[in-house]
Amino acid sequence: MPVHPWFDARRGEFSAWRRDIHAHPELGFQEHRTSDLVAAKLQQWGIEVHRGIGGTGLVGVLRGSRPGPGALGLRADMDALPMQERTGLPHRSTHDGRFHGCGHDGHTAILLATAQYLALHNDYAGTVHFIFQPAEETLSGASAMIDDGLFERFRCDEIYGLHNNPMLGTGRVGVRAGPVLSAGDVFRIRVQGVGSHGAAPHKGNDPITVACQLAGMLQTMVSRSIDPLDAAVISVGTFHAGTAPNVIPDQVELQGTVRSLSAVGRDTVLRRMREICGGLAQAHCTTIDCEFELGCPPTINAAEPAAAVARAAARVVGAASVDDQVTPLMASEDFSFMLQQRPGAYFFVGQDGPFCHHPEFDFDDEILPIGASVFAEIVYDRLR
Repeated sequence: MPVHPWFDARRGEFSAWRRDIHAHPELGFQEHRTSDLVAAKLQQWGIEVHRGIGGTGLVGVLRGSRPGPGALGLRADMDALPMQERTGLPHRSTHDGRFHGCGHDGHTAILLATAQYLALHNDYAGTVHFIFQPAEETLSGASAMIDDGLFERFRCDEIYGLHNNPMLGTGRVGVRAGPVLSAGDVFRIRVQGVGSHGAAPHKGNDPITVACQLAGMLQTMVSRSIDPLDAAVISVGTFHAGTAPNVIPDQVELQGTVRSLSAVGRDTVLRRMREICGGLAQAHCTTIDCEFELGCPPTINAAEPAAAVARAAARVVGAASVDDQVTPLMASEDFSFMLQQRPGAYFFVGQDGPFCHHPEFDFDDEILPIGASVFAEIVYDRLR
């Protein structure tokens, strides 16, 4: 059970906030209703509110009852996914094609609950910045807030974020020093050949055979170019070629994702992909263009903030329910950009049910008090 009975007593209130946000999902940089709701509640509790940071982002500022130079940032993401919900729940999305399928509704409610509690129990020395971020799903909201002067306007010695994790189990908290989430990048590869009749392939230069070799070689590259103790994933998600069964097309396009758990691994993967494309093009007398849309770097926790999360979580759920060497995920998070600017930690709060981005996913309201209690305990740990 959470350490603070105050949170337990208000589960229903927190759940109502979360379900209201869930029923009215908004995509990245369109979180106007959500931002209005958050701002109104923060102002109601006497918290200083600054809006329009990185578009629809906002920051609440709360000073402790005791003077102190320390300053922490606590971050939650607010945006939904462009996908259809299939839960059938009473609080399901009221908008077709928009769905809180990753739990950002819960993350927002958790940070609101933390803010309400600390506004009433501000026995700490320093300042807390409640950072409500837009557009995490597009991996662009954190950068937008940073570019808008987030850390210049709101000094943070450390910054903390969380995410629900259906792989961890309800009532458990996971954290680790070092990489906890992967970098996420997108690639587009175009193989330019020479089209011909399917019965006369020798009259052309078949890009499909080249692209098929390429898809296989990319997988071998990971197993032979990346340190076995590191991790990387290359997945080809689309393969577009041709319009008729008896025509060899002149072009194939492949698109996919690259995930890597370290900066070195990321650089190696991108470099080797370019080299393989260049070598295969030369071997087959064709042209292969390889383009990358860089997403975000790995999410890497600093050692002392990660230890602070583990201490805080142990006070909330008990040491036996804290995994301070949690297995990293190959998912990606733009909180990584904030961790490049300031030391901090990103941690998981376990729940049951389908994994994130599943059409039947729903955030578990039972873990709202756990996440908020851990956030509050981090503040007391670091600002006392």
